[in-house]
Amino acid sequence: MSTAVSDQMVEKSFLQALNDAIAFSMRNDFRVIVLGEDIAGGAGQGTPLEGSMGGTFGVTKGLLEEFGKDRVRDTPISEAGITAATVGAAMAGLRPVLDLMWASFAPNCFDQILNQAAKLRFMSGGQAKIPLVIRMAVGGGLRAAAQHSDTLYPLFTHLPGLKVVVPATPAEASGLLIASINDDNPVVFLEHMALYRTTGLVPVNHEAMSLGKLGVLRPGTDLTIACVGQAALLGIEAAEILAIEGIDAEVISLRTLQPLDLDGLVACVSETQRLVIVEESPPRCSVSADIAASISELLFGHLLAPIGRVNSAATPVPFSPPLEDAYLPSVAKIVNKCKVVLSAV
Repeated sequence: MSTAVSDQMVEKSFLQALNDAIAFSMRNDFRVIVLGEDIAGGAGQGTPLEGSMGGTFGVTKGLLEEFGKDRVRDTPISEAGITAATVGAAMAGLRPVLDLMWASFAPNCFDQILNQAAKLRFMSGGQAKIPLVIRMAVGGGLRAAAQHSDTLYPLFTHLPGLKVVVPATPAEASGLLIASINDDNPVVFLEHMALYRTTGLVPVNHEAMSLGKLGVLRPGTDLTIACVGQAALLGIEAAEILAIEGIDAEVISLRTLQPLDLDGLVACVSETQRLVIVEESPPRCSVSADIAASISELLFGHLLAPIGRVNSAATPVPFSPPLEDAYLPSVAKIVNKCKVVLSAV
């Protein structure tokens, strides 16, 4: 249950913000439909339409009861089939939101994402609109092992024709999902599993956030910490520790990886002249590598230190809790990397 704290803002969990954003979009546009595995599972056992699972994490719970089985559809366990159906529904004039469960399952429908969703608007000369959202849970730390813990940020960002959205806060989850549903292009919406139970203030009027604009979560003057998704919460913790030592760190949530707000990032780094990038994916061919290259090209000679990067290790995600903790970015790793960047002459 949400608890109002002002006339403009309300406190919600990340999960509830996503649920409310989908419900708001469905109430305002009959073309918005939801489909996926287990989003209506459990319904019909007892009272009709009672007890639907709402997906693996409960994000779509309650939507079946409000909007009915024509607009909230359980699907077979066939990622290729349901993604193809989603593309077709979008081309036919609907605005589908697909729950694909985990990003680790995306290889099962990669042809539908790469060769259909991402390319059809371009290949049709703009005649075909592909207004769809593919929601996927990502991330480690929940002891879900390698086949349920991938982030895959760089993989989707690499594909022209897709928009890639990675929220860090409940407000971002709400505003960015509404904007994604309204967009006429295919959007891959990546939700870190560690964020679902986090809470924060969300506008009560369901404001859409602009895709392609970063968010400054904490202002600072000494260096910029640019973060992807859940890493922003680690960045804020790291900045608070650095502040005790007199270091004023700016923390940014990139929000969207495609389109990337490179102009906004350049503006921030131009002020602090130091940059650390944090993302939960392996370092080779990563988002952090791409951003580091871009900022180096645009601000070479203006930077006071080499750009620092904090990534996960270059291995599959371990199941062993101590190994998984070592694999992941951490507050301590960010603090140490910031100090290295600050110490460079």
